[in-house]
Amino acid sequence: MKSLGGKISIDERVRRAGLRPTRQRVALAELLFAKGDRHLSAEMLHEEALAADVPVSLATVYNTLHQFTEVGLLRSLAVEGSKTYFDTNTSDHHHFFVEGENTVFDIQSAQLQVSGLPEPPDGMEIVNVDVVVRLRRKPGC
Repeated sequence: MKSLGGKISIDERVRRAGLRPTRQRVALAELLFAKGDRHLSAEMLHEEALAADVPVSLATVYNTLHQFTEVGLLRSLAVEGSKTYFDTNTSDHHHFFVEGENTVFDIQSAQLQVSGLPEPPDGMEIVNVDVVVRLRRKPGC
């Protein structure tokens, strides 16, 4: 069991989230969480897994990312139609997305405030608000 810098082990983190720590889940979790806060797609994680000699299919990567999201280990962020990124930082925060580069990074929380939210319909509550600010490089930069 690998430990996260004095924190609980990856196996235990997966188990505490209510999932069975299978070999593939643990291997993918190690890749996801060993590098701090990051944003990546299923395809990016699949490439990392193959490079690290973790034998896993793209379908398994997708399933694992969605399972991790459902139990609160990850946060999903839809930025381009069918393109979803997964964020290891599950706190409330917003993002920049660089078009053409497919890069996602956090907006410092003090830089953006969301106000004037509508009243949710009866029986509903607002869970969170995702703001994605799209960027593109200026010509010549």
